[in-house]
Amino acid sequence: MRPINVTRSAMPPFAEYCEEIRELWDSRWLTNMGVKHERLREELADYLDAPYMDILTNGHLSLELSLQALELEGEVITTPFTFASTTQAIVRSGLTPVFCDVDPLTLTMDPAKIEPLITERTCALVPVHVYGNFCEVEAIDRIAQRHGLRVLYDAAHAFGARYKGRGAGAFGDVSCFSFHATKVFHTLEGGGACFQDEAFGQRLARLKNFGLENPERVTDLGGNAKLDEFRAAMGLCNLRHVAEELEKRSRVEERYRERLEDVPGVRLKVLQPEVQSNHAYFPVLFDEKRFGADRNRVQKALREQGVMARKYFYPLTNAFPCFQGRFHPEETPEALRASRQVLCLPLYGDLPLETVDEICGLVLNCRK
Repeated sequence: MRPINVTRSAMPPFAEYCEEIRELWDSRWLTNMGVKHERLREELADYLDAPYMDILTNGHLSLELSLQALELEGEVITTPFTFASTTQAIVRSGLTPVFCDVDPLTLTMDPAKIEPLITERTCALVPVHVYGNFCEVEAIDRIAQRHGLRVLYDAAHAFGARYKGRGAGAFGDVSCFSFHATKVFHTLEGGGACFQDEAFGQRLARLKNFGLENPERVTDLGGNAKLDEFRAAMGLCNLRHVAEELEKRSRVEERYRERLEDVPGVRLKVLQPEVQSNHAYFPVLFDEKRFGADRNRVQKALREQGVMARKYFYPLTNAFPCFQGRFHPEETPEALRASRQVLCLPLYGDLPLETVDEICGLVLNCRK
């Protein structure tokens, strides 16, 4: 079996992208919020059901600068079951992360465990939509309203998923997305923030552009997080094909489920009521006692055959060496258990179903 990565970037037809960028050779407007940047921003806001949106150079800066644009101070309740970026954005913004455990089924922040963590220093919640699973947005909203807290969703896994018919940009004060090359929708590198308040958007726009209010007036301590026209063009092309990509991914996920759904000791991603999945990832949690092999053994067996499954997310962010002594993973036991059991199998639109069958065969052979 040739090497099979955990994901593979979707690409538009080559001629379509060439046609999309052709006019840039005439205009020579390559960055600084050009025509394609603005078109993509508007089309994404519509797709994600967001009142307002801005697009940035990556998902990490979308979250980090959003935290700064809200002018927050103090503690932020978040989850350790996430990519490094979520916690790093909080810490780099001068805020203190407080880790809430996850629901054992959805692996998203458990609303029942939020309020005991709230103190007089708590200023915001940063829940994470995971693998296309939505957080319990209504419960989180009620808690935030009750305590006067801001809600910023890390929605890097939620592009194209819908809850009660609404896109992921419709929830919270802010929802931040990654448009990295490995995502369901990408702009090569890129990210975006959907939000409810126009004044917030003006602050975010300044922060991503060196704090400039105008060419002669700097009002904020900003940086450079502008998305260029070539990446915006890739986004415009990919957005035309995202429905097709999601449909192809759904067939791959369905095949995995047919082969692995009822295997003892194997737990698949929960299918949430009222959520239309984006089929972004296919996580499998292995119970060693019931399955007969642990996650690490399965990963090793797959890797020996060229299948690059990923322990996603492992380790928890509250276990990172860079935070040693500050946080304690044992305080989030459900997240810790999931991090020790989870393995994401390859999933992308062009993955042949025959290859899915081979991968499942390798997984099931680990029981012997």
